Amino acid sequence: MKTLCCALLGGLAFALFAGETVVFQARDFDSPPEAAGWRPFSPRDETRPLCTVARRGGRSGSALQIASGGNLAAFGGWRTEIQGLTGGAVYQFSAWCRTTGVPLERRSVIARLEWQDARGRQARPPDYAIDTAREGRWMRMEYTTRIPTNATAVKLELALAFAPNGVVWWDDVELRQLPAMPQRPVRLLTVYLRPRNTGGPAQSVEEFCRLVEAAKPPLDLVCLPEGITVIGTGKTYAEVSETVPGPTTERLGRLAQKLRCYVVAGLYERVGHVVYNTAVLVNREGRLVGKYRKTHLPREEWEAGITPGNEYPVFTTDFGRVGLIICYDLQFPEPSRAMAARGAEILVLPIWGGSDVLARARAIENSVYLISATYDMRSFIVDPTGAILAEATPEQPVARADIDLEAQFFLPWNGNMKTRTWKEWRPDLPITPPPPDARGR
Repeated sequence: MKTLCCALLGGLAFALFAGETVVFQARDFDSPPEAAGWRPFSPRDETRPLCTVARRGGRSGSALQIASGGNLAAFGGWRTEIQGLTGGAVYQFSAWCRTTGVPLERRSVIARLEWQDARGRQARPPDYAIDTAREGRWMRMEYTTRIPTNATAVKLELALAFAPNGVVWWDDVELRQLPAMPQRPVRLLTVYLRPRNTGGPAQSVEEFCRLVEAAKPPLDLVCLPEGITVIGTGKTYAEVSETVPGPTTERLGRLAQKLRCYVVAGLYERVGHVVYNTAVLVNREGRLVGKYRKTHLPREEWEAGITPGNEYPVFTTDFGRVGLIICYDLQFPEPSRAMAARGAEILVLPIWGGSDVLARARAIENSVYLISATYDMRSFIVDPTGAILAEATPEQPVARADIDLEAQFFLPWNGNMKTRTWKEWRPDLPITPPPPDARGR
Protein backbone atom coordinates (compact mmCIF):
# COMPACT_ATOMS: atom_id res chain seq x y z
CA MET A 1 0.00 0.00 0.00
CA LYS A 2 1.19 3.48 -0.81
CA THR A 3 1.80 5.86 2.09
CA LEU A 4 0.82 9.49 1.73
CA CYS A 5 2.11 12.79 3.09
CA CYS A 6 1.78 13.04 6.85
CA ALA A 7 -1.06 10.49 6.97
CA LEU A 8 1.29 7.52 6.67
CA LEU A 9 -0.84 4.96 8.55
CA GLY A 10 2.34 2.92 8.95
CA GLY A 11 1.79 1.39 5.49
CA LEU A 12 -1.07 -0.63 6.97
CA ALA A 13 -4.82 -0.34 6.77
CA PHE A 14 -6.68 -0.01 10.06
CA ALA A 15 -10.19 -1.01 11.06
CA LEU A 16 -12.73 1.78 11.54
CA PHE A 17 -16.22 0.59 12.41
CA ALA A 18 -18.79 -1.83 11.04
CA GLY A 19 -16.10 -3.55 8.97
CA GLU A 20 -14.84 -0.40 7.22
CA THR A 21 -11.12 -0.18 6.51
CA VAL A 22 -9.14 2.91 5.50
CA VAL A 23 -6.65 1.88 2.83
CA PHE A 24 -5.48 5.32 1.75
CA GLN A 25 -5.51 8.77 3.32
CA ALA A 26 -3.90 12.07 2.37
CA ARG A 27 -4.07 15.43 4.15
CA ASP A 28 -1.75 18.17 5.40
CA PHE A 29 0.67 18.01 2.49
CA ASP A 30 3.76 19.28 4.36
CA SER A 31 6.29 17.07 2.61
CA PRO A 32 6.74 17.28 -1.19
CA PRO A 33 3.76 15.51 -2.82
CA GLU A 34 6.10 13.77 -5.26
CA ALA A 35 7.76 11.99 -2.36
CA ALA A 36 4.42 10.46 -1.45
CA GLY A 37 3.60 9.35 -4.97
CA TRP A 38 1.69 12.33 -6.35
CA ARG A 39 2.66 13.58 -9.80
CA PRO A 40 1.28 16.46 -11.88
CA PHE A 41 -0.37 15.34 -15.11
CA SER A 42 -1.86 16.84 -18.27
CA PRO A 43 -2.47 15.44 -21.75
CA ARG A 44 -0.22 18.13 -23.30
CA ASP A 45 2.33 20.62 -22.03
CA GLU A 46 0.24 23.39 -23.59
CA THR A 47 -2.72 22.48 -21.38
CA ARG A 48 -0.77 21.89 -18.18
CA PRO A 49 -2.13 23.85 -15.18
CA LEU A 50 0.07 25.01 -12.33
CA CYS A 51 0.18 22.28 -9.66
CA THR A 52 1.53 23.33 -6.27
CA VAL A 53 1.00 22.85 -2.53
CA ALA A 54 -0.90 25.62 -0.76
CA ARG A 55 0.61 25.65 2.72
CA ARG A 56 -2.45 27.13 4.37
CA GLY A 57 -4.99 26.26 1.72
CA GLY A 58 -6.47 23.10 3.26
CA ARG A 59 -9.28 22.42 5.69
CA SER A 60 -6.82 22.25 8.58
CA GLY A 61 -3.41 22.72 6.96
CA SER A 62 -1.93 22.47 3.49
CA ALA A 63 -3.69 21.26 0.33
CA LEU A 64 -2.97 20.23 -3.24
CA GLN A 65 -3.63 23.22 -5.48
CA ILE A 66 -4.39 23.36 -9.22
CA ALA A 67 -4.59 26.71 -11.04
CA SER A 68 -5.46 27.25 -14.71
CA GLY A 69 -3.51 30.52 -14.83
CA GLY A 70 -5.67 32.14 -17.51
CA ASN A 71 -5.20 29.26 -19.95
CA LEU A 72 -8.47 28.55 -21.78
CA ALA A 73 -7.26 25.03 -22.61
CA ALA A 74 -5.96 24.19 -19.13
CA PHE A 75 -6.72 20.63 -18.05
CA GLY A 76 -4.87 18.44 -15.59
CA GLY A 77 -3.90 18.16 -11.97
CA TRP A 78 -2.48 15.64 -9.53
CA ARG A 79 -2.29 11.86 -10.02
CA THR A 80 -1.32 8.95 -7.79
CA GLU A 81 -1.80 5.18 -7.71
CA ILE A 82 -3.05 3.00 -4.88
CA GLN A 83 -1.98 -0.63 -4.95
CA GLY A 84 -3.05 -3.75 -3.07
CA LEU A 85 -6.83 -3.54 -3.62
CA THR A 86 -9.09 -6.60 -3.39
CA GLY A 87 -10.85 -7.42 -6.63
CA GLY A 88 -14.64 -7.52 -6.32
CA ALA A 89 -14.63 -5.64 -3.01
CA VAL A 90 -16.57 -2.44 -2.30
CA TYR A 91 -14.61 0.83 -2.00
CA GLN A 92 -15.66 4.36 -1.15
CA PHE A 93 -13.57 7.29 -2.39
CA SER A 94 -13.98 10.72 -0.84
CA ALA A 95 -12.18 14.06 -0.99
CA TRP A 96 -12.88 17.67 -0.08
CA CYS A 97 -12.25 20.59 -2.38
CA ARG A 98 -12.92 24.30 -2.65
CA THR A 99 -12.67 26.57 -5.66
CA THR A 100 -12.46 30.11 -6.88
CA GLY A 101 -13.16 31.32 -10.41
CA VAL A 102 -14.95 28.08 -11.36
CA PRO A 103 -18.44 28.80 -12.74
CA LEU A 104 -19.54 25.15 -13.07
CA GLU A 105 -17.92 23.11 -10.30
CA ARG A 106 -19.75 19.89 -11.15
CA ARG A 107 -18.29 19.95 -14.65
CA SER A 108 -14.86 21.43 -14.00
CA VAL A 109 -13.76 19.81 -10.73
CA ILE A 110 -12.89 16.22 -11.54
CA ALA A 111 -12.05 13.23 -9.36
CA ARG A 112 -11.42 10.26 -11.66
CA LEU A 113 -10.86 6.64 -10.59
CA GLU A 114 -9.42 4.16 -13.08
CA TRP A 115 -9.41 0.61 -11.71
CA GLN A 116 -6.49 -1.44 -13.03
CA ASP A 117 -5.54 -5.10 -13.12
CA ALA A 118 -2.23 -6.56 -11.99
CA ARG A 119 -0.63 -5.66 -15.35
CA GLY A 120 -1.72 -2.02 -15.16
CA ARG A 121 -4.49 -2.37 -17.72
CA GLN A 122 -7.84 -0.63 -17.36
CA ALA A 123 -10.33 -3.04 -15.80
CA ARG A 124 -13.39 -1.01 -16.87
CA PRO A 125 -14.12 2.54 -18.03
CA PRO A 126 -13.17 5.14 -15.39
CA ASP A 127 -15.55 6.20 -12.61
CA TYR A 128 -16.18 9.80 -11.55
CA ALA A 129 -16.97 11.06 -8.08
CA ILE A 130 -19.84 13.50 -7.63
CA ASP A 131 -20.46 16.33 -5.18
CA THR A 132 -22.52 15.04 -2.23
CA ALA A 133 -22.23 17.63 0.57
CA ARG A 134 -20.97 21.09 1.47
CA GLU A 135 -19.42 22.57 4.59
CA GLY A 136 -18.88 26.28 4.17
CA ARG A 137 -16.63 26.81 1.16
CA TRP A 138 -15.73 23.11 0.99
CA MET A 139 -17.44 20.53 -1.23
CA ARG A 140 -17.28 16.78 -0.61
CA MET A 141 -16.69 14.57 -3.64
CA GLU A 142 -17.68 10.94 -3.18
CA TYR A 143 -18.07 7.69 -5.07
CA THR A 144 -18.86 4.18 -3.82
CA THR A 145 -18.66 1.10 -6.02
CA ARG A 146 -17.87 -2.58 -6.24
CA ILE A 147 -14.64 -2.70 -8.21
CA PRO A 148 -14.00 -5.22 -11.01
CA THR A 149 -13.01 -8.70 -9.86
CA ASN A 150 -9.65 -8.43 -11.63
CA ALA A 151 -8.78 -4.99 -10.21
CA THR A 152 -5.79 -4.72 -7.89
CA ALA A 153 -5.06 -0.98 -8.05
CA VAL A 154 -6.61 2.37 -8.85
CA LYS A 155 -5.16 5.34 -10.67
CA LEU A 156 -6.57 8.41 -8.92
CA GLU A 157 -6.66 11.80 -10.65
CA LEU A 158 -7.71 15.08 -9.06
CA ALA A 159 -8.13 17.62 -11.84
CA LEU A 160 -9.41 20.99 -12.99
CA ALA A 161 -10.77 21.70 -16.48
CA PHE A 162 -12.76 24.26 -18.52
CA ALA A 163 -12.18 27.13 -16.08
CA PRO A 164 -9.42 29.43 -17.42
CA ASN A 165 -9.42 31.60 -14.29
CA GLY A 166 -10.12 28.77 -11.88
CA VAL A 167 -8.25 27.44 -8.87
CA VAL A 168 -9.13 24.32 -6.89
CA TRP A 169 -7.72 23.07 -3.58
CA TRP A 170 -7.94 19.37 -2.65
CA ASP A 171 -7.67 17.98 0.87
CA ASP A 172 -8.69 14.99 3.03
CA VAL A 173 -8.42 12.44 0.24
CA GLU A 174 -9.46 8.99 1.36
CA LEU A 175 -10.24 5.49 0.08
CA ARG A 176 -12.08 3.05 2.31
CA GLN A 177 -13.01 -0.58 1.84
CA LEU A 178 -16.60 -1.24 2.89
CA PRO A 179 -18.02 -4.60 3.98
CA ALA A 180 -20.86 -4.43 1.44
CA MET A 181 -22.43 -2.22 -1.18
CA PRO A 182 -25.01 0.16 0.35
CA GLN A 183 -28.62 -0.56 -0.60
CA ARG A 184 -31.78 1.54 -0.76
CA PRO A 185 -34.67 -0.70 -1.74
CA VAL A 186 -37.84 1.01 -3.00
CA ARG A 187 -41.13 -0.73 -3.82
CA LEU A 188 -43.01 0.86 -6.73
CA LEU A 189 -46.55 0.32 -8.01
CA THR A 190 -48.31 1.55 -11.14
CA VAL A 191 -51.80 1.03 -12.55
CA TYR A 192 -53.61 0.83 -15.86
CA LEU A 193 -57.20 1.99 -15.45
CA ARG A 194 -59.55 4.17 -17.50
CA PRO A 195 -62.77 5.00 -15.63
CA ARG A 196 -65.79 5.58 -17.86
CA ASN A 197 -69.13 7.35 -17.32
CA THR A 198 -68.44 8.07 -13.67
CA GLY A 199 -70.43 11.29 -13.53
CA GLY A 200 -67.96 13.27 -11.45
CA PRO A 201 -64.40 13.68 -10.15
CA ALA A 202 -64.95 11.99 -6.80
CA GLN A 203 -66.29 8.84 -8.45
CA SER A 204 -63.34 8.64 -10.90
CA VAL A 205 -60.84 9.12 -8.09
CA GLU A 206 -62.60 6.45 -6.06
CA GLU A 207 -62.12 3.87 -8.82
CA PHE A 208 -58.35 4.44 -8.69
CA CYS A 209 -58.30 4.25 -4.90
CA ARG A 210 -60.26 0.97 -4.80
CA LEU A 211 -57.88 -0.59 -7.34
CA VAL A 212 -54.77 0.43 -5.39
CA GLU A 213 -56.24 -0.49 -1.99
CA ALA A 214 -56.48 -4.07 -3.18
CA ALA A 215 -52.70 -4.17 -3.68
CA LYS A 216 -50.70 -5.92 -1.02
CA PRO A 217 -48.25 -3.87 1.07
CA PRO A 218 -45.51 -3.09 1.70
CA LEU A 219 -45.24 -0.28 -0.83
CA ASP A 220 -43.19 2.90 -1.01
CA LEU A 221 -44.52 4.79 -4.05
CA VAL A 222 -47.71 4.55 -6.10
CA CYS A 223 -48.13 6.37 -9.44
CA LEU A 224 -51.60 7.20 -10.79
CA PRO A 225 -52.26 8.81 -14.19
CA GLU A 226 -52.72 12.39 -15.32
CA GLY A 227 -56.11 14.03 -14.79
CA ILE A 228 -57.72 11.44 -12.52
CA THR A 229 -60.42 14.01 -11.71
CA VAL A 230 -61.52 14.51 -15.33
CA ILE A 231 -61.20 11.05 -16.88
CA GLY A 232 -64.60 9.43 -17.38
CA THR A 233 -66.58 12.46 -16.20
CA GLY A 234 -67.42 14.17 -19.48
CA LYS A 235 -66.59 17.50 -17.83
CA THR A 236 -64.10 20.24 -18.76
CA TYR A 237 -60.80 20.93 -17.04
CA ALA A 238 -62.19 24.06 -15.42
CA GLU A 239 -65.32 22.28 -14.21
CA VAL A 240 -63.30 19.68 -12.27
CA SER A 241 -60.59 22.08 -11.06
CA GLU A 242 -60.13 22.41 -7.30
CA THR A 243 -57.82 23.83 -4.69
CA VAL A 244 -54.66 21.99 -3.65
CA PRO A 245 -54.90 20.82 -0.96
CA GLY A 246 -58.53 19.98 -1.51
CA PRO A 247 -60.98 17.07 -1.78
CA THR A 248 -58.83 14.93 -4.08
CA THR A 249 -55.63 15.29 -2.06
CA GLU A 250 -57.69 14.47 1.03
CA ARG A 251 -58.89 11.21 -0.55
CA LEU A 252 -55.41 10.37 -1.79
CA GLY A 253 -54.14 11.09 1.71
CA ARG A 254 -56.43 8.43 3.16
CA LEU A 255 -55.17 5.99 0.52
CA ALA A 256 -51.54 6.80 1.33
CA GLN A 257 -52.21 6.49 5.05
CA LYS A 258 -53.88 3.11 4.64
CA LEU A 259 -51.03 1.66 2.56
CA ARG A 260 -48.27 3.61 4.36
CA CYS A 261 -46.79 4.78 1.06
CA TYR A 262 -46.31 7.89 -1.06
CA VAL A 263 -48.89 8.54 -3.78
CA VAL A 264 -48.52 10.66 -6.94
CA ALA A 265 -51.48 11.58 -9.13
CA GLY A 266 -52.50 14.22 -11.66
CA LEU A 267 -55.43 16.62 -11.18
CA TYR A 268 -56.51 20.14 -12.15
CA GLU A 269 -55.61 22.83 -9.64
CA ARG A 270 -57.50 26.11 -9.34
CA VAL A 271 -55.85 29.25 -7.94
CA GLY A 272 -58.37 32.07 -8.33
CA HIS A 273 -59.15 32.24 -12.04
CA VAL A 274 -56.01 30.25 -13.00
CA VAL A 275 -56.19 26.50 -13.71
CA TYR A 276 -53.04 24.33 -13.75
CA ASN A 277 -52.47 20.73 -14.77
CA THR A 278 -50.84 19.58 -11.54
CA ALA A 279 -49.26 16.43 -10.12
CA VAL A 280 -49.40 16.07 -6.33
CA LEU A 281 -47.20 14.09 -3.96
CA VAL A 282 -48.79 12.78 -0.76
CA ASN A 283 -46.66 11.13 1.95
CA ARG A 284 -47.18 8.03 4.10
CA GLU A 285 -48.99 10.06 6.74
CA GLY A 286 -51.46 11.33 4.15
CA ARG A 287 -50.08 14.88 3.99
CA LEU A 288 -49.52 16.84 0.79
CA VAL A 289 -45.74 17.32 0.61
CA GLY A 290 -45.25 18.49 -2.96
CA LYS A 291 -46.83 19.52 -6.23
CA TYR A 292 -45.63 20.16 -9.76
CA ARG A 293 -47.46 22.25 -12.35
CA LYS A 294 -47.04 20.98 -15.90
CA THR A 295 -44.62 23.28 -17.70
CA HIS A 296 -45.00 22.10 -21.31
CA LEU A 297 -48.59 22.29 -22.47
CA PRO A 298 -49.85 20.91 -25.79
CA ARG A 299 -51.98 23.36 -27.72
CA GLU A 300 -55.11 21.38 -26.78
CA GLU A 301 -54.59 22.41 -23.15
CA TRP A 302 -53.61 26.05 -23.50
CA GLU A 303 -56.39 26.53 -26.01
CA ALA A 304 -58.73 25.12 -23.34
CA GLY A 305 -57.56 27.67 -20.79
CA ILE A 306 -54.86 25.79 -18.88
CA THR A 307 -51.90 27.87 -17.64
CA PRO A 308 -48.37 26.38 -17.60
CA GLY A 309 -46.22 26.12 -14.50
CA ASN A 310 -42.74 27.62 -14.39
CA GLU A 311 -40.68 25.52 -11.95
CA TYR A 312 -38.89 22.18 -11.81
CA PRO A 313 -39.11 21.16 -8.14
CA VAL A 314 -37.53 18.01 -6.72
CA PHE A 315 -38.90 16.42 -3.55
CA THR A 316 -37.10 14.53 -0.79
CA THR A 317 -38.86 11.41 0.50
CA ASP A 318 -37.77 8.94 3.15
CA PHE A 319 -36.36 6.67 0.43
CA GLY A 320 -34.80 9.17 -2.01
CA ARG A 321 -35.46 12.18 -4.22
CA VAL A 322 -38.21 12.24 -6.83
CA GLY A 323 -39.18 14.53 -9.68
CA LEU A 324 -42.70 14.75 -11.10
CA ILE A 325 -43.32 15.32 -14.80
CA ILE A 326 -46.67 15.27 -16.60
CA CYS A 327 -47.56 13.88 -20.04
CA TYR A 328 -46.39 16.36 -22.71
CA ASP A 329 -43.36 17.25 -20.60
CA LEU A 330 -42.05 13.93 -21.90
CA GLN A 331 -41.77 15.38 -25.40
CA PHE A 332 -39.07 17.78 -24.22
CA PRO A 333 -35.77 16.78 -22.57
CA GLU A 334 -35.49 19.85 -20.31
CA PRO A 335 -37.93 18.95 -17.48
CA SER A 336 -36.41 15.52 -16.89
CA ARG A 337 -32.84 16.83 -17.20
CA ALA A 338 -33.48 19.73 -14.83
CA MET A 339 -34.90 17.44 -12.17
CA ALA A 340 -32.13 14.87 -12.55
CA ALA A 341 -29.55 17.67 -12.28
CA ARG A 342 -31.20 18.67 -9.01
CA GLY A 343 -30.84 15.15 -7.67
CA ALA A 344 -34.02 13.33 -8.70
CA GLU A 345 -33.44 9.57 -8.67
CA ILE A 346 -36.95 8.58 -9.80
CA LEU A 347 -39.06 10.41 -12.38
CA VAL A 348 -42.76 9.92 -11.70
CA LEU A 349 -44.88 10.38 -14.83
CA PRO A 350 -48.66 10.71 -14.65
CA ILE A 351 -49.53 10.75 -18.35
CA TRP A 352 -52.57 10.57 -20.62
CA GLY A 353 -50.71 9.05 -23.54
CA GLY A 354 -47.48 9.45 -25.43
CA SER A 355 -44.32 7.72 -26.56
CA ASP A 356 -43.00 4.89 -24.44
CA VAL A 357 -39.75 5.24 -26.43
CA LEU A 358 -39.35 8.78 -25.12
CA ALA A 359 -40.13 7.63 -21.58
CA ARG A 360 -37.36 5.07 -21.78
CA ALA A 361 -35.05 7.67 -23.35
CA ARG A 362 -35.61 10.07 -20.44
CA ALA A 363 -34.61 7.32 -18.02
CA ILE A 364 -31.52 6.44 -20.05
CA GLU A 365 -30.22 9.95 -20.71
CA ASN A 366 -30.55 10.93 -17.04
CA SER A 367 -29.61 7.55 -15.48
CA VAL A 368 -32.77 7.48 -13.38
CA TYR A 369 -35.70 5.16 -12.78
CA LEU A 370 -39.03 6.16 -14.31
CA ILE A 371 -42.55 5.09 -13.37
CA SER A 372 -45.54 6.02 -15.50
CA ALA A 373 -49.32 5.57 -15.26
CA THR A 374 -51.47 6.18 -18.30
CA TYR A 375 -54.65 5.64 -20.31
CA ASP A 376 -53.30 5.46 -23.87
CA MET A 377 -49.66 4.42 -23.41
CA ARG A 378 -47.76 1.88 -21.32
CA SER A 379 -48.02 2.04 -17.55
CA PHE A 380 -44.57 0.76 -16.69
CA ILE A 381 -41.52 0.93 -14.48
CA VAL A 382 -38.19 1.48 -16.26
CA ASP A 383 -34.64 1.24 -14.95
CA PRO A 384 -31.75 3.58 -15.89
CA THR A 385 -30.83 1.41 -18.88
CA GLY A 386 -34.35 1.69 -20.32
CA ALA A 387 -35.24 -1.91 -19.40
CA ILE A 388 -38.90 -2.43 -18.49
CA LEU A 389 -39.14 -3.96 -15.01
CA ALA A 390 -42.93 -4.20 -14.77
CA GLU A 391 -46.00 -3.18 -16.78
CA ALA A 392 -49.67 -2.79 -15.90
CA THR A 393 -52.16 -3.75 -18.62
CA PRO A 394 -55.93 -3.96 -19.04
CA GLU A 395 -55.65 -7.67 -18.22
CA GLN A 396 -53.36 -7.06 -15.21
CA PRO A 397 -54.14 -3.49 -14.11
CA VAL A 398 -51.65 -3.36 -11.24
CA ALA A 399 -47.90 -3.88 -11.59
CA ARG A 400 -45.09 -3.52 -9.09
CA ALA A 401 -41.31 -3.66 -9.08
CA ASP A 402 -38.66 -3.61 -6.38
CA ILE A 403 -35.69 -1.40 -7.21
CA ASP A 404 -32.46 -0.41 -5.46
CA LEU A 405 -31.49 3.26 -5.72
CA GLU A 406 -27.86 2.35 -4.94
CA ALA A 407 -27.63 -0.11 -7.84
CA GLN A 408 -25.08 0.84 -10.49
CA PHE A 409 -25.31 0.27 -14.23
CA PHE A 410 -22.16 0.18 -16.35
CA LEU A 411 -22.24 0.64 -20.11
CA PRO A 412 -19.53 -1.40 -21.88
CA TRP A 413 -17.74 1.61 -23.39
CA ASN A 414 -18.91 4.52 -21.26
CA GLY A 415 -19.01 3.16 -17.72
CA ASN A 416 -21.37 4.56 -15.08
CA MET A 417 -23.31 7.41 -16.68
CA LYS A 418 -25.00 8.30 -13.38
CA THR A 419 -22.01 10.46 -12.49
CA ARG A 420 -20.19 10.74 -15.82
CA THR A 421 -23.14 12.60 -17.37
CA TRP A 422 -22.61 15.63 -15.14
CA LYS A 423 -18.96 15.93 -16.17
CA GLU A 424 -19.90 16.24 -19.83
CA TRP A 425 -23.24 18.08 -19.77
CA ARG A 426 -23.10 21.73 -20.92
CA PRO A 427 -25.76 23.71 -18.99
CA ASP A 428 -23.76 26.88 -19.65
CA LEU A 429 -24.65 26.92 -23.34
CA PRO A 430 -27.94 28.81 -23.85
CA ILE A 431 -30.71 27.22 -25.86
CA THR A 432 -32.18 30.03 -27.96
CA PRO A 433 -34.13 30.01 -31.19
CA PRO A 434 -32.27 31.10 -34.31
CA PRO A 435 -32.87 34.60 -35.67
CA PRO A 436 -35.58 34.87 -38.35
CA ASP A 437 -33.10 35.08 -41.21
CA ALA A 438 -31.55 31.74 -40.17
CA ARG A 439 -34.81 29.80 -40.35
CA GLY A 440 -34.60 29.30 -44.08
CA ARG A 441 -37.97 30.98 -44.68
